[in-house]
Amino acid sequence: MPEVREVPEEITYNAAISACEKGGQWQLALNLLSLMPEVRLVPNEITYNAAMSACAKGGQWQQALNLLSLMPEARVVPDGITYSAAISACEEGFQWQLALNLLSLMPDVRLVPNEFSYNAAISACEKGGQWQLALNLLSQMPGAKVFPNVITYSAAISACEKGGQWQLAPNLLSLMPDVRLLPNAITYSAAISACEKGGQWKLALNLLSLMPEVREVPEEITYNAAISACEKGGQWQLALNLLSLMPEVRLVPNEISYNAAISACERGTAIGTWH
Repeated sequence: MPEVREVPEEITYNAAISACEKGGQWQLALNLLSLMPEVRLVPNEITYNAAMSACAKGGQWQQALNLLSLMPEARVVPDGITYSAAISACEEGFQWQLALNLLSLMPDVRLVPNEFSYNAAISACEKGGQWQLALNLLSQMPGAKVFPNVITYSAAISACEKGGQWQLAPNLLSLMPDVRLLPNAITYSAAISACEKGGQWKLALNLLSLMPEVREVPEEITYNAAISACEKGGQWQLALNLLSLMPEVRLVPNEISYNAAISACERGTAIGTWH
């Protein structure tokens, strides 16, 4: 721009920082932010939000929180997007306590948490293995007039899976139509993974069979979880059957698929050659 005698403005820098955010270039985003005062430009909340989102995507939770702390000094008022970005950064950094703390601080600064804030906090609890806290946040949302979406339920189900609460995962899945939500492939995969962890191969296969009914196409991760469930249940024939079905639904078995199927054979003491 200077070469063609054009002076970048705030909107130009904001667009460039957003581009860095989408490209996962958090260092470049922070560098651009730091250059703005040198060219007599004042960063605004959009600038900070984009830079914080870049840090979140790069797993740089400390940098994101540092930017949040600098905003009052720069006379920039954080908004809901700012806090959601900071909570997401904590989620990516496995800092569930900080994520919950930020969520609880929002009303103190006259901000109302939205579904993005809650989703990020629930995902942080999921990554930290805090299934009770994840479900507690989910239960708080209607009272706060925030409507859970598919991402919310997927994160809560994953939290149950990681916490070894397989019974709760299918229950959450079954509640979704009551709030006018249709489970997607990610939701089903999380629920099937929970069943797998609990050794509930029958339930896992039942969930897998339900997916076409709601026009959801299973992914590799879905089949892998179902194969692993069969493996844990000693059902080597079913595991091999699922593996053979994957190409029919245009899925390519990966290392995890084969490892789970081989382990199923080992557990079931299957002898002979399978073609």
